[in-house]
Amino acid sequence: MAKVVFEKATRIYPGTQTPAVSSLDLEIEDGEFMVLVGPSGSGKTTALRMLAGLEAVDEGRIYIGDRDVTDVQPKDRDIAMVFQNYALYPHMTVAENIGFHLKIKKRPKAEIRQRVLEAARLLDLEPYLDRKPARLSGGQRQRVAMGRAIVRQPQVFLMDEPLSNLDAKLRVATRTQIASLQRRLGVTTVYVTHDQVEAMTMGDRVAVLRDGLLQQCDTPRVLFDRPVNVFVAGFIGSPAMNLIDVPVTEAGAQFANRTVPLTPTQRAALTGNSVTLGVRPEGWEIVSPTEGVRGVVELVEELGSDSYAYVTPEYDPNRTIIVRPTGGTATPHKGDQIGLTPRPHAVHLFDTATGLRLPD
Repeated sequence: MAKVVFEKATRIYPGTQTPAVSSLDLEIEDGEFMVLVGPSGSGKTTALRMLAGLEAVDEGRIYIGDRDVTDVQPKDRDIAMVFQNYALYPHMTVAENIGFHLKIKKRPKAEIRQRVLEAARLLDLEPYLDRKPARLSGGQRQRVAMGRAIVRQPQVFLMDEPLSNLDAKLRVATRTQIASLQRRLGVTTVYVTHDQVEAMTMGDRVAVLRDGLLQQCDTPRVLFDRPVNVFVAGFIGSPAMNLIDVPVTEAGAQFANRTVPLTPTQRAALTGNSVTLGVRPEGWEIVSPTEGVRGVVELVEELGSDSYAYVTPEYDPNRTIIVRPTGGTATPHKGDQIGLTPRPHAVHLFDTATGLRLPD
């Protein structure tokens, strides 16, 4: 187990001018489960591969524990990596796949057998130790890949979208198993995913990247409650936060026929004459059409415990506002005319020009 530090780490691929990862400063604590998340091309996998030694570091340094590993070969970094495609040997049994690294290292057979059994017990793989990968389900194969990493007893686990090949139901079950296993083992883990729901449910902290730049790194709750900019606000949360650009007058931010007051500190932080109003689906109060922003319900998604109404506001027919009724409010029906008003404490304000959050 060890702390991991990226210090101004930069990767520029040959033939390109824009860094894939630019001056990444990130500290991952000993035993922490850190998730790197972002859209395709954000640099999250490149950052993981830099830590693994599979990509060069063009500028900056990377540390595992007290050791500078920037120029250290991958095999000497004391890491174990779990890939998206499992990479199991089809001619070997589960036990042989799990213990393969130990066999290469010429560890005693008794030690290999013991460590393989311990890993299999942790992962509920004991009944399958004599099977070949072809006779396993996708979830079982992924657990074998995890077992192969566990027996190495590394300082750091690296996981590159390990669940992306699984179906939706199995992904939910497996991500719970991985998070629980990591807590029991206490091994520092860096986990890459493009799925923000996966990131929010698994990580102790989540680092959000975009175009090679770190946008925000914090606990899932802080990312959800206090996004530092419009990108994080729109990326974190499912469905996404409603983001609406509105003009600023002397009274405040003008949202259709509503006014959202601005504090002197917020006005001082503004760089233009408009703000971006952010309201999550559950942050709306459904009122009568005469009391709030008038709109028509175009679609209702029923998801069992939750439902979401997709509303076209009268003031902008090209916009859709997503609303989740809360507090016992009845779910509207398709075609209903309703009024919407943001709950006072559910409003996030961002400078439209810079995208940065205005101070509270």
